[in-house]
Amino acid sequence: MEDLSLHILDIVENSLMAGARLIEVAMEEDPAGDSMTITVSDDGQGMAPEFLAQATDPFVTTRTTRRVGLGLSLFKANATSWGGGLEVKSQPGAGTTVRVWFQRGHLDRPPLGDWPRTLCGLILTRQEVDFRYLHRVGDQEFELDTRELREELGPEALADPQVMALLRQQIAQALDQIGVAQVPAPPGGF
Repeated sequence: MEDLSLHILDIVENSLMAGARLIEVAMEEDPAGDSMTITVSDDGQGMAPEFLAQATDPFVTTRTTRRVGLGLSLFKANATSWGGGLEVKSQPGAGTTVRVWFQRGHLDRPPLGDWPRTLCGLILTRQEVDFRYLHRVGDQEFELDTRELREELGPEALADPQVMALLRQQIAQALDQIGVAQVPAPPGGF
């Protein structure tokens, strides 16, 4: 995949298919230790132990539209090639956590991409789901929680494309302030 935001989007889509109502994405970058960890947790239906054991096998999937599931297996292969790995923890009825770690400065590691646009697209199109996002770079951090935003702005605010455009800009600015390298957003849209 071209950037990390697409890998994360794939994992979030899995969470949505599992019926998650709360999805938490945490990115922790340690410049001094040259490491990055991405954790996606959900409160979805979870996986049975026998399926969990095969979760990163590309020929095992719950999708009915195709017979292969490349998302986790591709992310695992990439993370391994960047000096890291991937682990999945899950329990039926208790959700799933996917944790990926790798060398932050690895020559082949793709950029984060336009994560603010990806996140805002998820928030706008999945009004029934709450998202909590934490990004930490060293001792600097940014956090966003749609539950708090809905409480402050009203439940309909996050369905407004203009509000989402402003939110995307604020997320991008906050990430710049804490030192997150991003791909510049194309003009237009949110």
